[in-house]
Amino acid sequence: MINQPPFHINCNHHSIYTKTLHFLTTTTTMEPTIIVTSDFIKAYSDGTIERFIPETSPASLDLYDGYKCKDVTIDPSKPITARLFIPTAAVMPPSLPIVVYFHGGGFAIGSTTWLGYHHFLGDLSAATKSIVLSVDYRLAPENRLPIAYEDSYASLVWLYKQKPSDSWLQDADLSRVFLSGDSAGGNIAHQVAIRAIRDTQCPVRVSGILSIHPYFGSEKRTELETKVESADDVKSNDMFWSLSVPKGSNRDYDGCNLEKMVVSMSEWNRFPDVLVFVAEFDFLKERGVEYAEFLKGKGVKVELIETKDEKHVFHVFRPDSEETKLLQSQMNEFIHSF
Repeated sequence: MINQPPFHINCNHHSIYTKTLHFLTTTTTMEPTIIVTSDFIKAYSDGTIERFIPETSPASLDLYDGYKCKDVTIDPSKPITARLFIPTAAVMPPSLPIVVYFHGGGFAIGSTTWLGYHHFLGDLSAATKSIVLSVDYRLAPENRLPIAYEDSYASLVWLYKQKPSDSWLQDADLSRVFLSGDSAGGNIAHQVAIRAIRDTQCPVRVSGILSIHPYFGSEKRTELETKVESADDVKSNDMFWSLSVPKGSNRDYDGCNLEKMVVSMSEWNRFPDVLVFVAEFDFLKERGVEYAEFLKGKGVKVELIETKDEKHVFHVFRPDSEETKLLQSQMNEFIHSF
């Protein structure tokens, strides 16, 4: 979920986001009506989708400050694409961990090409001396869950298949793969980890999960969600879930409600260590804390870190801030503890 406009960013690289529209066009003989509307997405009765897209950044083989990047195709038939970042420090370790990152946006908006994500992930690659693969999974409502989970898992298989032929991956350590993402991307990281455990042919080893302001829910409201002042956030939250869960499902869908997920204790025993980040003034803070406590109850090793005086996905809106640099440092410490 996103609960603040993604159209402004304080970043040394660029100063303002622009607002544009993306259309999925269809033909109809009747005037379409709006069935879902918000500051971020509009859905029409004829299937047309309008998305508001902030300023984006192209990939570039030119060196940035400690990294370079390129766009890759995971599966052209769907399509699933991604942006690959690699560090360019003069002195590098013989092998590099891999961070597979899933962007947020309530499963319905967002892209690794968004300016905030581009700079945050490039800087993360440099700060952690990690290869970062940021996945553009297919979006809802055209592609409802579990498609985002399936697309994202496909990126792990792609890494294995691509490594022998791609010089950018020659130093990639497939035994040190970390799943990360913010908001809906934190949810996806959890689901991809479960798929990696269940797939006996999974070609990589998931060492850990770094979940930033994870997006989960349920039909039962949390204490914060029942407060009058939360009405707008609850409405936005419910809207994104209605667009993303399978038709006929609600917020007790097992991709939304942790308590509804059927995972055996044998699988929990193999679940990777998790680092959960929450922000003090994030509407989803309760859900993030619940996620950490839920995992602890299953015997998973979990650490919870709260960023004070910050809101939801602040690192995307302010990728150059001191708080974002601290976040990257904390991620670095976790990654290199394995």
